[in-house]
Amino acid sequence: MHHILKSISGVFHPLIMPIAGVVFYFAKTPRFIDKTVIWAKLISLSILTIILPILLYFLLKTLGKVNSIDLKSTKERIMPLILNAVVVILVIQRILRPDPYIELYYFFVGILISTLTCLILAFFKFKASIHMIAISGVFMFFIALSIHFSININGTLALMCIITGAVATSRLHLKAHTYPELIMGIVVGFFPQLILITKWL
Repeated sequence: MHHILKSISGVFHPLIMPIAGVVFYFAKTPRFIDKTVIWAKLISLSILTIILPILLYFLLKTLGKVNSIDLKSTKERIMPLILNAVVVILVIQRILRPDPYIELYYFFVGILISTLTCLILAFFKFKASIHMIAISGVFMFFIALSIHFSININGTLALMCIITGAVATSRLHLKAHTYPELIMGIVVGFFPQLILITKWL
């Protein structure tokens, strides 16, 4: 059971959740978007949101700024969160401009707000669950897209409920977080996306 929950925590790592939201958007949008453009966006985003953060992590580890990828202390979180916020700003400014990707633009604005909120909490020695921030933010984005595009994705939303519960359970079982840290993670991930849908829904 321990290994299963650890695997769940690893598979649904925060790094992959933004790109999962982008893939879902391109799969469900009724607008015509050239496949070449889609692949260009996905490759660019994968480099910036997955590969670059991994490289930056190893750099920080080499410099002794972090001890593990789990970022167990609030002090370890500060520099990675600052760098992640810079990466998200680059995505917003260079890759996903409001026109014609207004949904994705505000999705990443929400990610930026969540990242900065998590950073502020780290300064106050509170370790909100980054796993729950990521998955709850994507969950809300899926709900918003289903309303926006008038599509039935009840199966996907049900699966997201199960995944969210499984990730929360894994984080508790691995003693990575407490209940308040998980709940705060859900709030920090969910509400920026909820508030920002008024900009595009």
